[in-house]
Amino acid sequence: MNKKKVVGMCLILLFASGCATPTQYKAEQLEAPATKMQQVKAQQTSASPSTKRYKRKVAIIRFTNETNYGKALMTDADFDRLGKQASDMLASRLVKSGNFMVFERSDINKIRQEQTISGGSLIGVDTVIVGSVTEFGRSIAGKTGFMSSTKMQTARAKVEIRLVDIRTGQAFFSSSGAGEANTESGEIAGYGSRAEYDATLNDRAIGAAITDVIDKLVSTLEEKAWRTDILEVSNGQVFISGGSRQGIKVGDTLKVVALGQKVKSKQTGMEISLPGKQVAIIKVTSFFGENENNEGSVCEIISGLIDPSSAAKLYVEEVKL
Repeated sequence: MNKKKVVGMCLILLFASGCATPTQYKAEQLEAPATKMQQVKAQQTSASPSTKRYKRKVAIIRFTNETNYGKALMTDADFDRLGKQASDMLASRLVKSGNFMVFERSDINKIRQEQTISGGSLIGVDTVIVGSVTEFGRSIAGKTGFMSSTKMQTARAKVEIRLVDIRTGQAFFSSSGAGEANTESGEIAGYGSRAEYDATLNDRAIGAAITDVIDKLVSTLEEKAWRTDILEVSNGQVFISGGSRQGIKVGDTLKVVALGQKVKSKQTGMEISLPGKQVAIIKVTSFFGENENNEGSVCEIISGLIDPSSAAKLYVEEVKL
């Protein structure tokens, strides 16, 4: 064989071997020390640690329509459809959160009447909610072409909400929420949908405004420590307001705090309560009562001392973890 041919073939073989695709190695999948199910469970546990959630008692005492919308059509001065609608939506969202016992003004009046007849007393609320619809309006916009037309109806609403401390009467939080809803229709050469007056836009706009403010409202309410009052101290047992319907469980530990002294501020002219002093730790042993308005818990003292004659000057508060 010709030497030139041999050398050429060798060069071709060398070039081919240098350009060959390297062998693909499949990565071997190694099993983690923990199973996939265990990893998911651990992630869920770390993402949402278990914390005690006691239901706060809140009352919606006023929610009014402060706009001019609909007032000319009212036949009864006390009838406030827009304000009542906003109040119902707010109450519904607070109840659905599962963290609140919600009372409205009309409900409180009915409960008070029943308890006056029976000689009872009104269950205390932690915070009262005052709100109003401050802006509400509708607009219609559209475009018309040679053979087509479009029409859009829009409703806009704004609500203002304040939280008031029932003990001091002072508003400690204020926020607003805004929302809008719209619907659009169009025609081409006489075909298509025609826009009639859509009354549901009002509902959707109010609902959007309540949704806009509800998260800020809920987080502020939950920042306040849950507390309740002592009903009686007898034979080493402590009877407190609130039971299982408020999220209390047998075995829960709570702290008993003596009310701080009230002093008048020279700066504001208002009375200020000094920080309270912890006097005891109690543990829940059982419950009593038939419903959320008259339920209570029986507790035992596990540390500290409670003077029965000073029960009116004490309150019970959750132990923050």
